[in-house]
Amino acid sequence: MPRSRARATTALAMLLLATTACTAVERESTPVPHTTALPPVTRRAAQLTLPLDAYALTVDETHVVEDAQDILMRGCMNAMGMEWKPLPHVDAQDIEPPNLRRYGAGEAEALRYGYHRPPDPPSVVRRNHAWDEREALPAEVQRAAYGPSGKGGCLKTARHQLVGDTAPPDYHAFNQLTGTALETSRRAPDVRAAQRRWHTCMAKAGFNYPEPMAAAVSKRWNTPEPTPAEHATARADAACQRSTEVMTIWAATETRIQRRLIRQNTDRLHKAKARKDRWLAAARRVLHREGG
Repeated sequence: MPRSRARATTALAMLLLATTACTAVERESTPVPHTTALPPVTRRAAQLTLPLDAYALTVDETHVVEDAQDILMRGCMNAMGMEWKPLPHVDAQDIEPPNLRRYGAGEAEALRYGYHRPPDPPSVVRRNHAWDEREALPAEVQRAAYGPSGKGGCLKTARHQLVGDTAPPDYHAFNQLTGTALETSRRAPDVRAAQRRWHTCMAKAGFNYPEPMAAAVSKRWNTPEPTPAEHATARADAACQRSTEVMTIWAATETRIQRRLIRQNTDRLHKAKARKDRWLAAARRVLHREGG
C-alpha cells in the first residue's frame, strides 16, 4: 500500500471530475422541514454497490492492510531500538459507504449539513491525528521507518514480509473505468430523462439546476458553514431525488455499463483483483495471528 491515509475513491471528488461546467440561477424557497429519520434514498445510497467495486480496496480493507503493515513495521522498528505506535482503529459504523455521494449529495447529510461534508466521526479523527503525528516524527525515525524515498526502511521490509514481491494493488484500472462508467451513465437517455424530471421538481421549489451534480458542486457552497440558502436547496434536492427516483435509475444504468466494461477489460481487471486479494488475504493472516 502507498504511504498515505485511506480515502474513499468514488465520493465527491469523482463527481467534481465528471461534472461539466454548469451555470445555475438559484432563487430562495421555503425550506423542506428538517427530519432526523433515515430517509429511504439514504438507505439505498448507503447500501449501493457497483460491479467495479470488487476490483479496488475499500477504505475498510485499506485499513486492514495498513494495520497489518503497522504490526510488521513495529517489529522492524523495535529491532532498531525505536518505538512504533500503531494507528488507532476506525469503528465500522464510522466508515462512509463508498458510493454514498456518487450521484449527488446523500439525503440524510443534505438535510443536516447541506452540501458540506459531515464532520469526521471521533474514530476517524483519531486515526487522522495519528497520521499527522507520524508526519511530525523526528528525521531519524522517519528515515528508519520510510527510508530517504518514503518507500524504503521498515515500510519496505514490512511489505516484503507481507506479500513478497507482489506489487501494490493497481488502482489505475479501477479509477479509469469507474470514471468512464459514471460519465457514460450520466449521458444515458434514461438518466437524462430522470434528471429532467428532477429539474422540473426543483424548478417548482424555486431552484434552477440542470442535474443533481450541478446543485451539489455549486461554488455558492464554498463557505465555512452551510448557509440558509444551501440548506433550502439541499432539502429540496433530497425531496426531488426521492420523488423522481433519479438515483435508482442512475445506479441501474451505471451497473449495466460497468458490467459491459468488465467484460471488455477482463484480463486487466483480473490481474488487478488478484493483487488486491493477495494483499488483503496476507494482511488478514497477520492480524489473525496477532489476535486482531
